[in-house]
Amino acid sequence: MTAQMSPSIYDFSATSIDGKPTELSAYRGKVLLIVNTASQCGFTPQYQGLQALYDKYASQGLVILGFPCNQFGQQEPDTETAIQSFCETRFGVTFPLFQKIDVNGKSAHPLYQYLTKAAPGILGTEAIKWNFTKFLVDRQGEVVERYGSMTKPEDIAQAIQALL
Repeated sequence: MTAQMSPSIYDFSATSIDGKPTELSAYRGKVLLIVNTASQCGFTPQYQGLQALYDKYASQGLVILGFPCNQFGQQEPDTETAIQSFCETRFGVTFPLFQKIDVNGKSAHPLYQYLTKAAPGILGTEAIKWNFTKFLVDRQGEVVERYGSMTKPEDIAQAIQALL
């Protein structure tokens, strides 16, 4: 990447929950919903809604990317193996999950540094406020919208359909 070019979502990589390096360029041309997740949060049932969106729209080009994070109330204390098992057995999650990351602060994953700058929250703040903050990315890799924890996955369906 040259100094003049601004980064794109496709310039980032992450490690899948089972330890495989994953280039986000693998999702080029897809509509992405990127979510920081936690297994012991009041919003954890949103996994069910996220999976329902994935089931409904994956064949049309939607990919949901889940990033477990333990920065909010220590609500994701488990290992990646335990997180993956919980998501699969409790909510039937089949969309890609990644290893635990930080989404705020100096140790924030570079992807989240990019996302929070591309789509600041209320009053222009870049910080993620809580688990299950969602970023919607169009097929060109542009961050279209940021949704807070209170926004249920089904409430984003119309915006997703418009991008598919």
